Amino acid sequence: MSIVEWIFGGILLFFAVFLVVAVLLQHGKTHYLSGTIAGGAETFFGKEKGRTMDKMLSTVTSIVAVVFVIAVLVLYVLQS
Repeated sequence: MSIVEWIFGGILLFFAVFLVVAVLLQHGKTHYLSGTIAGGAETFFGKEKGRTMDKMLSTVTSIVAVVFVIAVLVLYVLQS
């Protein structure tokens, strides 16, 4: 493996871990059990701050997912 492949492999690993964590941090459309466990967060942070953080996290997740797919394609082309 060349040094470029190692670099892209490290980038892929970082983005993969970030995507897993970012998706797990997002709230779903329905808050069945998670709403009862983390219900105090809305009163502490306020409803608007929680929505803006969810919106920002959703946007960042989408951007990182696109970068992840592009990095996978570049690594695939480099290996062939």
